[in-house]
Amino acid sequence: MSDAYEVVIGLEVHAQLRTRTKMFCGCSTAFGAPPNTQTCPVCQGMPGTLPVINRRAVEFGIKTALAINCTVNADNRFARKHYYYPDMPKNYQISQYEEPLAEHGYLDIEVAGASRRIGIQRLHLEEDVGKLVHEGSLETAQSSQVDYNRAGVPLMEIVSMPDMRSPEEAAAYLKALRAIVVYLDVCDGNMEEGSLRCDANISLRRPGAKEYGTKVEIKNMNSFRNVQHALEYEIKRQARALDTGERIVQETRLWDPDRGHTVSMRSKEFAHDYRYFPEPDLPPLDLAPAWIESVRATLAELPAAKRARFMKDYALGAYDAEVLTQSRELAGYFEAAAKGSPHPKTVANWVLNEILRVVPPDDEKAIAACPIKPADLAGLITLIEDGTISGRIAKDVFEKMLVAGESARAIVAREGLTQVADAGELGSVVDQVLAEHAKVVEDYKAGKKAALGFLVGQVMKSTSGKASPAVVNSLLMEKLPKV
Repeated sequence: MSDAYEVVIGLEVHAQLRTRTKMFCGCSTAFGAPPNTQTCPVCQGMPGTLPVINRRAVEFGIKTALAINCTVNADNRFARKHYYYPDMPKNYQISQYEEPLAEHGYLDIEVAGASRRIGIQRLHLEEDVGKLVHEGSLETAQSSQVDYNRAGVPLMEIVSMPDMRSPEEAAAYLKALRAIVVYLDVCDGNMEEGSLRCDANISLRRPGAKEYGTKVEIKNMNSFRNVQHALEYEIKRQARALDTGERIVQETRLWDPDRGHTVSMRSKEFAHDYRYFPEPDLPPLDLAPAWIESVRATLAELPAAKRARFMKDYALGAYDAEVLTQSRELAGYFEAAAKGSPHPKTVANWVLNEILRVVPPDDEKAIAACPIKPADLAGLITLIEDGTISGRIAKDVFEKMLVAGESARAIVAREGLTQVADAGELGSVVDQVLAEHAKVVEDYKAGKKAALGFLVGQVMKSTSGKASPAVVNSLLMEKLPKV
């Protein structure tokens, strides 16, 4: 990235709320139903229908606002945002404008070991739009179909201040925000299904300049990687344009992940283009302080606080704590397995290296459905620590647990995998290995330390991995000088 320009980035994050019904009607919000089967006259915008505010959606908005340090406005109201597009059945969207649910918050992020505070301008509620399904690509489609199932689903928009200065900061902010809404259980955070979406506003200016450059909005980014790559491309595009004297146009651009570039979609609208005015069919919201405080009392431990606690209570490093708190389910899995363990670091290693080999760290459903439950993992680690099985056998037992869903102790007992720690029994095996590998013994005596590891491996191989590594090492060190 060129040092000739300072990058200015702000993000608008849209999160679908996990309510059972839509924002202003009783239609289901379940994902994946056949097209246009979850609609009614209200969310279709039929004449004469009246919307009713979803109380749970407001509650979820308050909860999120408190978690990101916003001031919840006691007085707020909905407005009509007018625009004409096939996916919006009413030709206006019920949103919030001048009187949003909450304002003036912040979120602390960490990038490359440095902490940054990103301001949050506002959090407001609105209804989602439908979904267009194009026949082919957007540019070449001969026709498009529209599914209105999503129209009217409760949507929470969180608008940051233009405080981010790199694509890496933008990705870190989005990850932190996603973790919060998932921890609060107000949104499932599934970017592929569109329940969490992000638009980025980006401009460039000369270092030290007070005025912002011309802002460009980027849409169609459904992953952290896409957000970062789209911003990286747009920085290069705008820098090239400014270097050659080309004027940057305020517009909305789409990110094409297959081609790795942004394409112009339309000129960027201003607020007056939407002709906002107060929604006449809905009364202003007067949020009682007691309600706001009752919601505050339900706030769960948030990711940043949990990371700090894991580092303090379980002596974990910053990286391990960060990965383990990526999702609420993963953090809960680790803590349940580590509870009462004298070696929580060992538990963390098994979760990070083995459990996350099987399930993605941010897939709450997959972690909850993991065939190895936390207590079973703790039981496996106990067998290692008390010397019942070796670490090598433990890996095999782990694979069997995945398939059979049994406890480690049951598998070890049934298959006779108990570790051999009898010095007399292992002594004869060690003697045989030393006799068969006289050249390696000479290498060891000549100072080649790697030879010892080879001999240990041969003993383990001869015992099918059942020998106690500690006893084997002790026997070898005792016998080698005498050979």
